[in-house]
Amino acid sequence: MAEFLEESGGLESTTVGVYRTAATVKGGRRFSFSALIVVGDRQGRVGIGYGKANQVPPAIEKGQKNAKRQMRAFPLQDRTIPHEVEGRFGACRVRIVPASPGTGVIAGASVRAVLELFGVQDCLTKSYGSNNPKNLVKATIKGLEQLRSKELIESLRGRQLGMTEVEEMIQRGQSFMAAPEAEAVAAEAGDAVETNAESTSD
Repeated sequence: MAEFLEESGGLESTTVGVYRTAATVKGGRRFSFSALIVVGDRQGRVGIGYGKANQVPPAIEKGQKNAKRQMRAFPLQDRTIPHEVEGRFGACRVRIVPASPGTGVIAGASVRAVLELFGVQDCLTKSYGSNNPKNLVKATIKGLEQLRSKELIESLRGRQLGMTEVEEMIQRGQSFMAAPEAEAVAAEAGDAVETNAESTSD
């Protein structure tokens, strides 16, 4: 569950995992904790951080500060991503595919934490290889680093690209989503007319 980190800046943080390690010393075992944190503003900026301490709360706090320093901006296309990407880190591969409005974020817990705080609301994902949460989060960031906006590609190529497949998909999805809303408004208007007619007859 995401928690607000800064009310003014709109930053939210999610704890992906807390890990415990033990070192055997003369007096017994000495425990230390580490935390993997994702911080984002749901507006196209996200970062990951890793903090270690002798207690869990200080480890989470260090991870949040580290994640804030690592935050970067990536391009968004409405509620999804501009194009399909695949990120790799270690033995992990994460493929992120844009989806039409209303799909939601189809992803595991680690990948979902990054995408939701990034601001994506509709996408499909598939992970291959290792399911280590640390590597999955880093592979997701590697994938987001490959995103390029339509405007950037047009400036690099020096030509107009026209409407992309993702834009067409978003447009079709929005038209389908608009139809039920219009029907609901019409139904409400019909109910209001019936109520007025009944009150007039009385």
